[in-house]
Amino acid sequence: MQDAASPPPALLGIDLGTTNSVCAVWQSGKAILIPNALGDVLTPSVVSLDEDGHILLGKAARSRLTTHPERSAAAFKRFMGSDKRFQLGDQGFSPEELSALILSALKQDAETFLGVEVSEAVISVPAYFSDEQRKRTVFAAELAGLAVTRLINEPTAAAMAYGLHEQSLHRTLVFDLGGGTFDVTVLEYALPLIEVHASTGDNFLGGEDFTSALVQACLDDWKLAREPLDTKAAASLEDALEQLKCKLLDGPQTLHWEHAGQRREWYLDNELAHRIWAPLLLRLRAPIDQALRDARLRPQDLDNLVLVGGATRLSAVQKMVATLFGHLPYRHLDPDTVVALGAAAQAACKARDQAIEELILTDVCPYTLGISSMRGEDNSGAFSPIIERNTVIPTSREQRFYSSLPHQRFIRIAVYQGERPWVQDNTFIDAFEVPLTPTEETQAIDVRFSYDINGLLEIDVTLLENGERHSHSIDHTPNGLDEEARARSRQRLAGLKIHPRESLPNRTLAARLERAWAKSTGNERQQIGEWLDAFNQILSAQQTADINESRQQLNRILDELHL
Repeated sequence: MQDAASPPPALLGIDLGTTNSVCAVWQSGKAILIPNALGDVLTPSVVSLDEDGHILLGKAARSRLTTHPERSAAAFKRFMGSDKRFQLGDQGFSPEELSALILSALKQDAETFLGVEVSEAVISVPAYFSDEQRKRTVFAAELAGLAVTRLINEPTAAAMAYGLHEQSLHRTLVFDLGGGTFDVTVLEYALPLIEVHASTGDNFLGGEDFTSALVQACLDDWKLAREPLDTKAAASLEDALEQLKCKLLDGPQTLHWEHAGQRREWYLDNELAHRIWAPLLLRLRAPIDQALRDARLRPQDLDNLVLVGGATRLSAVQKMVATLFGHLPYRHLDPDTVVALGAAAQAACKARDQAIEELILTDVCPYTLGISSMRGEDNSGAFSPIIERNTVIPTSREQRFYSSLPHQRFIRIAVYQGERPWVQDNTFIDAFEVPLTPTEETQAIDVRFSYDINGLLEIDVTLLENGERHSHSIDHTPNGLDEEARARSRQRLAGLKIHPRESLPNRTLAARLERAWAKSTGNERQQIGEWLDAFNQILSAQQTADINESRQQLNRILDELHL
């Protein structure tokens, strides 16, 4: 029995998002959202490096996207699993290193909120994240000092959160459109069982793309090219149109933007926005159609719809969904936080919390896994599926193959994932060689794939000639990152100067004032500059009471001015 003096370790549920990240914990029989140092439950997934070499995170960093775009990075989740580097001033970072900084901030917020050390988490990922992207997410958590007890697909996490509130959802489609990714999951509730039938998506379709489409349409109307704009001007326009997009629910909006001494205006209403976004709305249809087809359902067969992700607030998206399915979706849980709540619920399941012990969740492998084989007269590299997409996991499947030639000394097993007939068009995962005893004939081998709930793939190869068995595990070590590269990432992050958490509200206000100054002109700009100088002087005096009073006053003024 757990001693009262030593509470059980807290197990977090984290939604590591493209635009915002959220952290929750299961307490007293329910999921509770954890606020950051500013009292917000949403932490912008943005990292910035200031001129003193300090790292800024969250809201403070987001403000600097406009004023210091060359020293700031956002939407890096989209490039998880790639070799892309983000340059912040004179320092370069990988997507997983930037993600680790966000996870570290969430971990510190949780420890402050709970009063105990946190070392484990359930982290959500897009359902259509590849094997490599999942591994890199686990590595990012490792860099942040968190052990991942499970990766849970984002739509599945949202479904779990709704399953705790609704008793009659039955056949449900979860439509998850976040800042950078889009997932569709079809599942069925038969509580205490939540069974996923199909999951698919698009890892490069989200709210960021809707904003980019507005930027391009605006520039086209002004007959301006994007390329000549300097980084600050481009960032300023994108930020202004992002805010315009979010305000569109309140009615038509007019953009006022100044560039190169010239003030410009651009009018936007829902009708124009729908026309601009038509290609993106069309792209949303393909994953929906595939998920329904894989689940062997028609739109009218669904009992309910659940919208997840901040981009589902767009009226164009809601209208498209309502038209397609013929009825309105569930929206009484906040689409920005529901994934974190579900991840916390899954964490409680892992911890065997009595309040949620009866809830059983099944999931699927969202993509096809197979090996390279020879087919046709030219022996081209064909993709031979072993585990088909949307197979319920954990699962184990076996297929028989044959060596290509007599006297063959080894056979190469190359593992791929994807939905294309040729391996060159799919994603390579791993490869290994199995030795053969040369014979006069070609030899038969059985290849078995076993895939578990965390995305761990075990491969067993049995040689029918002599009964020998060879096993190979594809673990969570990121491909292309040897131990030396992993050590360099740890060392790079350990050497960063990150402001103490208690100073984050001050840094956030300073960044907000800088952003307001950049957006303003004339007397208003002069006044904001005076506020910024005065606040910096108060910070230099290091008198906590004066700093807090000044910060509260300035935040109140900026709120009233909508800056």
